[in-house]
Amino acid sequence: MPLSEGQKALQAAQESGERVEVTAERGERTTVFANPDGVTFRLEESSVPVRVAKPGGGWQAPDPTLETRSDGSVGPKAASADMSFSGGGDASLARIEEQGRWLELDWPGSLPEPELDGSSALYPEVLPGVDLKVTASAESFQQVLVVKTPEAAENEELKKLTFGLESDGLDVVEGAAGNLAALDDDGQAVFKAPPAQMWDSAGQGAPQPKTQLLRADAEQPVSADPAESAASGTGLEPGQGDTVTRMDVRVHADALTVVPDAQMLADTDESAFPLFIDPTITWGESERTLLRSDGYESYGWGNGSDNRGKGAGKCGSWSGYYCGPGYVQRLYFEFSPASLKGKKVLDATFRVTEPWAFQCSPRWVDLVRTNNISSSTTWSSRPKELDWMGDRYVSAGRGSLCDPDSPDAPIEFNDNPEETNENLTPTVQNFAAGKFSRFTLEIRAHDESDTSAWKRFRNDAVLAVDFVGLPDKPTGIALMTGSGAVCERSASDPAVVSDPTPTLRAYAQTKAGGEKEAQLRVYFDLDHKNADGTWTDTTPATDRSDPRSDI
Repeated sequence: MPLSEGQKALQAAQESGERVEVTAERGERTTVFANPDGVTFRLEESSVPVRVAKPGGGWQAPDPTLETRSDGSVGPKAASADMSFSGGGDASLARIEEQGRWLELDWPGSLPEPELDGSSALYPEVLPGVDLKVTASAESFQQVLVVKTPEAAENEELKKLTFGLESDGLDVVEGAAGNLAALDDDGQAVFKAPPAQMWDSAGQGAPQPKTQLLRADAEQPVSADPAESAASGTGLEPGQGDTVTRMDVRVHADALTVVPDAQMLADTDESAFPLFIDPTITWGESERTLLRSDGYESYGWGNGSDNRGKGAGKCGSWSGYYCGPGYVQRLYFEFSPASLKGKKVLDATFRVTEPWAFQCSPRWVDLVRTNNISSSTTWSSRPKELDWMGDRYVSAGRGSLCDPDSPDAPIEFNDNPEETNENLTPTVQNFAAGKFSRFTLEIRAHDESDTSAWKRFRNDAVLAVDFVGLPDKPTGIALMTGSGAVCERSASDPAVVSDPTPTLRAYAQTKAGGEKEAQLRVYFDLDHKNADGTWTDTTPATDRSDPRSDI
């Protein structure tokens, strides 16, 4: 029987001493490798898409850059969900679709032709003094109204914004915290939206600290952490010093109504404009969120314009180096069990990239299992910490400022046999066995009072497991006789055959989701009944004439 791709990869990995990808097992977030031991495989599941489907088949790298399509609409070049945005006129503002289920939002009026800039489309002056900006990612989109002046904020149409809402195969519901979910027929959330919020640009007018850090032999100063201190006014998310408030959202049969905060519209000082009004839609296969002690949260957070991700620890000042006003921040990643079904987990590793740290000296970072997160999770309702997964004493991302250099680095958490309280592998084994439905991990500084422990991490977290496929009950179990296959299951009505050494047949298989075309062998436990009524084991002869007995 010809070798399967998995078997070929195992053979190649064993011969080369390096793991080999099983390309037929690729998914948007999953990659499978054959290990050099020639027996086991490694599954790596990412919290963000690592590749997306290409029209006509195959895969391509995610690319949220917007382009104008042949039908006049606008959409990202390569995303995990099918997204399209209005090219102007009366076309729907935004549509997101996955596996035939879709959700569509309409702007109440005609839209101007958008101005494209990378992954963003700006629709100018949708109301007097108000722009509409749509920004795509590889897995979602964000639509933000930019209210540019106090005069624009007085527009009566901003008191209540009503978007047309249509969907197919989905039921849009509102959560208790104002978050939205689009549920399929099984009640599973396909698309999600965190509670709508609005914020001002007060932080952009605030005086910025001029403190800086110098290495003893460095000639140039190092500025403060830019993504945590200079984001005000960008419109993608609130910056430090910006006032943030939640908005009321109401779901109707064919409409989505957003009610901006009337006081913020009326009382915001001119220096704190523009205001941003943001209801966001996310496609949810796995979840991630950022929680901060000052009440700010970011669901489905991205890596920012500098690709340095978000921080964990206390964002304050240390040794003349400024990060922020002193809030504590934690990062959360949640994984689905879908890719682990049918697998026997032998070892588990959690990996995430650290592209920046406050200093060159290492600090402890903890990995903790928590209760699950959702689009409505806040700092005050943050998930309970359940169990210790592990810790690492690291620093990365300082580049040539350290001696030796400290470039970006993947930080791996794996159970240390000498530390019996580290439980990542047994926990993932239980997760794969279906003992709990979702797996949420928290990244936090071990000492959240130590501002020097502030680090940043990208959203590229990976849960990696070494596994073998779990065998399932064989099929086609029978005795092979001259008249065909025989299988009687009642002792009171046995099959009588004349051959004292009949051929035994069974087809091996793995559990659903396990390793495809695994190398399995069926063993038979054969007993015969003695004259005195007792039973004795009989060792059958091996017959491999039917190749389906080994698969």
